[in-house]
Amino acid sequence: MTRVWKWNRPVTVREVLEDLQQERSIAYTTVMTVLDNLHQKGWVRREAEGRAYRYEAVSTRAAYAAALMNDAWSQSDNPAAALVAFFGMMSEEQRQALRDAVRIVQGPEETREAPVARQQEAPEVRRQEAPEARQEENPGAAQEADGR
Repeated sequence: MTRVWKWNRPVTVREVLEDLQQERSIAYTTVMTVLDNLHQKGWVRREAEGRAYRYEAVSTRAAYAAALMNDAWSQSDNPAAALVAFFGMMSEEQRQALRDAVRIVQGPEETREAPVARQQEAPEVRRQEAPEARQEENPGAAQEADGR
């Protein structure tokens, strides 16, 4: 798949073979079998071109990686713990990329509304926080709660 993604266009077995042979010796039939297996699994589509096929990735490398991560995460019996462990393995650069991605997905409106949504949607989390933490976060919260 790496070679198919690298070309970013439909490729023939011969093109992939020549690319791979720059690094190691490999047989035409091996490349042909691998591409056929990828086609059978639905990872690439192919179109006949004369006696050969042109193979093209069904999804991008990023989409494929995302699907793998989602599959692994959804199989966890404790998804929150799995995410914490995963984030703990990340470098600072990866965590920053994650923050950037969350901002992109949330969009500017959701990012501004997030603190309000947290207050409205997760009262059980706020109740578990120490009163001092709530006051630091929102100095008027204690007065509002007392009705003053």
